[in-house]
Amino acid sequence: MEGAFNNAMLLPFSYTFTPGTSSTNVTDSVTSPWMDTRLWSKLPQTLIDRVLAFLPPPAFFRARCVCKRWYGLLFSNDFLELYIQISPRRHWFLFFKHKSLKSYIYRNNNITSDSGGKTVTANICEGYLFDPYDIAWYRISFSFVPSGFSPAAASGGLICWVSDEAGAKSIILCNPLIGSLSQLPPTLRPRFFPSIGLKVGPSSIDVAVAGDDLISPYAVKNLSTESFHIDAGGFYSLWGTTSSLPRLCSLESGQMVCVDDRFYSMNYNPFSVLAYEIAANSWCKIQAPMRRFLRSPRLVESMGKLILVAAVEKSKLNVPKSLRLWRLQPCGTTWIEIERMPQQLYLQFAELGGGHGFDCVGHGEFIAIIIRGSIKVLLFDILRKMWQWIHPCSCINGVGDDDDDELHGFAYEPTVTTPVTGLLDQITIPIFQSFSD
Repeated sequence: MEGAFNNAMLLPFSYTFTPGTSSTNVTDSVTSPWMDTRLWSKLPQTLIDRVLAFLPPPAFFRARCVCKRWYGLLFSNDFLELYIQISPRRHWFLFFKHKSLKSYIYRNNNITSDSGGKTVTANICEGYLFDPYDIAWYRISFSFVPSGFSPAAASGGLICWVSDEAGAKSIILCNPLIGSLSQLPPTLRPRFFPSIGLKVGPSSIDVAVAGDDLISPYAVKNLSTESFHIDAGGFYSLWGTTSSLPRLCSLESGQMVCVDDRFYSMNYNPFSVLAYEIAANSWCKIQAPMRRFLRSPRLVESMGKLILVAAVEKSKLNVPKSLRLWRLQPCGTTWIEIERMPQQLYLQFAELGGGHGFDCVGHGEFIAIIIRGSIKVLLFDILRKMWQWIHPCSCINGVGDDDDDELHGFAYEPTVTTPVTGLLDQITIPIFQSFSD
């Protein structure tokens, strides 16, 4: 498998990873006059490997062009084991462009001609990777993902893709940096657009699929949860573990947020938070703060904590409208307000939003707030208490021209190896749909 940072290299599959815009100036590396090659050429290979393992993904894939040995590092078990041990975690974000809630991925139909002169249609699927530390954008291709799938969750360097067609859901886990695809067995119950929870650890994978049960060809109801588990200890459960959702719940369609060993999702009418305990296979309901006055409430994970982000409007009280952040306390039932957007910034934010609401995604110390129907992203740094508008990626052409265009984001940790997917090779899938179909 190959990295995706060099368009000139011949790859066994078609995908690219190209830089977008950045606030920093990028210059070509040059050899400084003071560098003595007699010294640097004698560095131990083990030391060089440690340096390479610390490089961010774009720099690592560029470095692979230096020599044959560095090029082959992706195939070296010794290097990949070292990479897993010492490579720093990077709290990046991955965005997709979509026109509706149920079509996240941006698919641009290019009309081309084959060797016989016939007109064919090629689907190009793109994502936009954002580095919040350097404020840099990168475009990454997902053309190797089969059509009919949309991204639904992310964890541990893997993106979870779920089949769009109503019925039993097919699920694919992919690592976009190396182009790997791993398929899970299809779910047992037919669903329309369920919420997906994904937790990928060093030696285990957990997936939960909840709600939107098809009770007839024309009706859905939030009734049940199916869960998938596999670990290095040899234990696995292929959707055999099910549980009932709380009565009369209005589960938010889409992704769930994973914190520790729980999946969380917003519940509507009235607002509350639903929590799914993975080990206990049970749901509970947590009351939301100021639930009668919340607008566009969203759940995010930040530094191992569950954060609720919502606008607050008290029309009958003398309280200014605002956007607030609450953190769930260790007891699991109470919330504490941790931040409030500055009023001047909120007025600008509300004007740009135009009443369409917003979406949120958190990763590490960062929370990205995306205004619906636009490509505008506001980044909040919890540690530095700093709010910052992000310059849009120049690769996102045409987004915002249509009222339905918007970005959908995931917390993504880029990594060049995800050995946990090897556990899926132990599973014998009776009916395996070929990706080439």
